[in-house]
Amino acid sequence: MSSSVDSPVAVAGKGMLRVVFYSAILFSVFQLVTSAFSPLSSTVVRALHVGFLLLLTFLLHPVQGGQGRTSLATKVIGFGALLLSGYHWIYEADLVQRAGELTQADMVVGVVTLVLVFEAARRIMGLALPLICLGFLAYALFGEYLPGELAHRGYGLDQVVGQLAFGTEGIYGTPTYVSSSYIFLFILFGAFLEQAGMIDLFTNFALGTVGHTKGGPAKVAVVSSGLMGTINGSGVANVVTTGQFTIPLMKKFGYTPAFAGAVEATSSMGGQIMPPVMGAVAFIMAETINVPYVEIAKAAAIPAMLYFFTVFWMVHLEAGRAGLKGLPKEECPDPWVAIRARWYLLLPLVGLVYLLFAGFTPMFAGMVGLALTVVLLFGSSLARHLNGTSLRLLFWIVLGLACSAFAKVGIISVVAVVAVLAVLLAPRADGRHTLRLAARALVDGALHALPVGVACALVGVIIGSLTLTGGATAFAGYIIQIGDDSLFVSLLLTMLTCLVLGMGIPTIPNYIITSSIAAPALLELGVPLIVSHMFVFYFGIMADLTPPVALAAFAAAPIAKESGLKIGVRAVQIAIAGFIVPYMAVYAPELMLQGDKGFEATLYVVFKALLAVTLWGTAVVGYFRSPMNPLERVLAFVAASMLVVALPITDELGFGLAALVLGWHIWRSRDTQALTV
Repeated sequence: MSSSVDSPVAVAGKGMLRVVFYSAILFSVFQLVTSAFSPLSSTVVRALHVGFLLLLTFLLHPVQGGQGRTSLATKVIGFGALLLSGYHWIYEADLVQRAGELTQADMVVGVVTLVLVFEAARRIMGLALPLICLGFLAYALFGEYLPGELAHRGYGLDQVVGQLAFGTEGIYGTPTYVSSSYIFLFILFGAFLEQAGMIDLFTNFALGTVGHTKGGPAKVAVVSSGLMGTINGSGVANVVTTGQFTIPLMKKFGYTPAFAGAVEATSSMGGQIMPPVMGAVAFIMAETINVPYVEIAKAAAIPAMLYFFTVFWMVHLEAGRAGLKGLPKEECPDPWVAIRARWYLLLPLVGLVYLLFAGFTPMFAGMVGLALTVVLLFGSSLARHLNGTSLRLLFWIVLGLACSAFAKVGIISVVAVVAVLAVLLAPRADGRHTLRLAARALVDGALHALPVGVACALVGVIIGSLTLTGGATAFAGYIIQIGDDSLFVSLLLTMLTCLVLGMGIPTIPNYIITSSIAAPALLELGVPLIVSHMFVFYFGIMADLTPPVALAAFAAAPIAKESGLKIGVRAVQIAIAGFIVPYMAVYAPELMLQGDKGFEATLYVVFKALLAVTLWGTAVVGYFRSPMNPLERVLAFVAASMLVVALPITDELGFGLAALVLGWHIWRSRDTQALTV
């Protein structure tokens, strides 16, 4: 759940007005209340959610984009956008009764809201996404004049505005519903965990476990970013948080700036496919294909582990090739001491995983996880001053909250009691500090939701236009026609579509566009439902690492003090599994726990994937036990390719060639010190 907005502390340092601070808190409180008690209909919640997004966007982002002072007119527009969202609340019953028949007031509200959503997206993300969405809007309005099968029957302005600004398939469609329910809660969940000290816990654990090994500083980046991805699912946010520590550390121990930035960017992007939280796209996917979120998490588990294994392996090989050592053992913290000191921070994550896999909805699981985190934040402040009973008290607080988890009112009650006790019983300075941390988390959550939420609202224009006109049918038919001759060519075309779109737009709109027009075609070609959508999802993520416009790479560039283009090139090399695993999953769905071939088939496919990734790593880096010669690198690449291609005897050829090249290399390097981890 990426963010292009600085932390509230940084923004405040640039002159953020108090109204922004309190508006952000109000936004977070609104989302918590509506999630816990559901006092409003889903349609009204979506409209007010978009209204708050527009308010904060116009308050924070000047006309030219970026940070800085905004004009009085822009601030007025922001509050006007929030007021317009109230139109759906005030006239909810009337809008339902006259659905499809807009009044003049409806038209004005709808058109102005659409314009504001386009402008908000431009200010946050630039021109690429608004222009793409504008193209789909133009197709809905003027597509009847196109030639051949591309033409539709024609729709009036009122029909288009009704579809996009008042229906549930436009800017208030499924993406906005997911943003206003699941995504915001999980963003807030990650924000509270960060304020409670989860970043320090993950960093110390990573330093203690792998910091002293060969290439340790880079492995710390892989482990810490992977762990952070489990709670916030954000690629760019991970880069700018953990990267502040890991990139300078890697450079200090000999890694080139480009490689250091690439390792951090690649590791951070993996957070979007790392269960249990994953990225915002996973929640949108679950709603889109009507599959329980836990099934998405299960399907992503093995590919996510393969992804991080690849990054870890590439770092290890690069360290061996360059002769880079780890940190001195005595300088690395004890990971188990770090766990013992802050073990309680893992409880919300454990509770979240349990509830998700027990069949509860992501909204409920997110509420419980968030409530646990808030209790821990205030409870730890309270327990420090109660004469050595801190751990017992904290344990009973958490147990009480868990017992009340099946009644949302009970959750809120426990949170409120703990917060009040913490403020009243803790020393004044400590109580104020805890309140500041909670307020900062509320503001962080609201600001981090801006780029995600605005993107979700704007891509509703694409969904609404395609739904109204049926425009996705032509493209899907084209892919199916190609697939009759070659499934691989269809997959390649879909991959290129994702990568090209990803050059200018974030993962969420990338997925929504390609899943609307390409994923159904892959399903028609026999690719399982989850696999077809995961294929699109994965390459939407890879687009953020692929030059020339690699968002994660360019986020790492100022920290690494290196060209974003150079970082992107190295990131593609490191993330090779991200390009290969989706193809393997299509030809062997067992990799995503799909199909009916059983556990043995899954183990076999995982073994093949691990061997292929190992061979690709040696071929790309040119090192295994010792430097590899050109022939060995070519043979390793061919062997890995054989293991991916699902054709008769290709597996046998791949295993045989892998044994030959690895055996020859080990024999040739028998006098070289064995590769150690």
